Amino acid sequence: MFKKSSSYQQSREPELLVGLDLGTSKVAVVVAEREAGGDEAQVIGVGQAPSNGIRKGLIVNLDQAVKSVRQAVSDAQNMVGQEISEVTVAFGGGEVTSIRSKGMVSLGRTPRSVMRLDIERVIDAAQADVVVPTNQSILHTIPVEYSLDGNVGIDDPMGMNAMRLDIEVQSIIVPTATIQNVMNCVSRAGLSVSSLVIKPLAAALGVLTPEDALAGAAVVDIGGGTTGVAVFSDGRPKHLGLLPVGGDHITNDLGSVLRLPLNKAEELKRSVSLRADFDPEETLDFSHSSREYSISKQDLYEIVRCRLDELTEMLVRPQIKASGITMLPGGILLTGGVSKTEGIDDFILETLDMPARVALPLDSNRMPPGRNSQEYASASGIIKYILARERDPFRYLDNPLIGKAEPPRQQNYIPPSGGVPISGKENGNEGGGFDPIGSLKNIFKDLF
Repeated sequence: MFKKSSSYQQSREPELLVGLDLGTSKVAVVVAEREAGGDEAQVIGVGQAPSNGIRKGLIVNLDQAVKSVRQAVSDAQNMVGQEISEVTVAFGGGEVTSIRSKGMVSLGRTPRSVMRLDIERVIDAAQADVVVPTNQSILHTIPVEYSLDGNVGIDDPMGMNAMRLDIEVQSIIVPTATIQNVMNCVSRAGLSVSSLVIKPLAAALGVLTPEDALAGAAVVDIGGGTTGVAVFSDGRPKHLGLLPVGGDHITNDLGSVLRLPLNKAEELKRSVSLRADFDPEETLDFSHSSREYSISKQDLYEIVRCRLDELTEMLVRPQIKASGITMLPGGILLTGGVSKTEGIDDFILETLDMPARVALPLDSNRMPPGRNSQEYASASGIIKYILARERDPFRYLDNPLIGKAEPPRQQNYIPPSGGVPISGKENGNEGGGFDPIGSLKNIFKDLF
């Protein structure tokens, strides 16, 4: 079964909430402060560092990634003047699978109030039929919808009367090795991991207003190496997807077709407009490394548009369709670094026939200037994720086998983590409750 978030801290001192966003282009650390017993947190600093050792969201060089994390943490600590020891980590990369499953439990022959144990039991029942490959783990289990005695659309069944409780949950499954590498990286950087969150969910929470989430909206987070898609309706995520295509692919296309160094291709990418309100014969003339270049603006436009066409038609559209949500009154919210491309909102409207707009983090006015744009949506959303889990302990459920990881005691020590998720039947707990002994047995069996 899955763990729920901890209760509010009782300390009289202000509490720090820290999010670490492992991106392909940069590593960001957002620090928020909350008064003891408070429900909201104030962002007080954002640290960052260039992301080295991470490609398409995956850690490809552990030592370089660790250095990037340390640099970003050091930058954040210098900004807020406090030491950072524990973080909630947002990450992407690798194959991400979203599976829906249903569960049902009887509450008795006569109506009675739904209790906490009943919700735990019905989540166990929904998880029992989820088949997870041995090399993968469930990162999140997210209740999509509750129903009581057949009445659907129940947001929170706690305390309500019924004879039967049904649930539909969404399980987010990722490769176990990806999780372990993230845990090892953060641990080697001297930090404890309080929890993990998949980047599409963090980005969505960073930009979605409660009204948009309730009405129905899709958040498309186009980063350097990946694109995350999160579809919300009735205030809950209905589908999460992660695609291994991002802004770096556009840069590579420009460099390959136009025979340019990647640093110059990146510079050109940032200057491209998708509005096509230019003279097709117009050229862009520049010199680089003692060479003269004359590039047609029409060629630049076509190269960028071709890659974005592929992203939207072959990748984003199927992800939205997989959610089963046919109406999205809130439209599509675009975030991430590539969303800065001029005219991308009109391009999405034309391609997907859905209203689209570029979305800044909801807390952008509280974040430092220069570190409050679309690239920081995921980092900002981590704080929203922490607060949401505390308000509703069943909103986002984490796998206990991917729980807290303490920083290593020795420099070269990498603590084991990960493992496959378990359900009530797998622990020998037919009643469907939480079984810590069964969890420990399973984690040692998976590791050895």
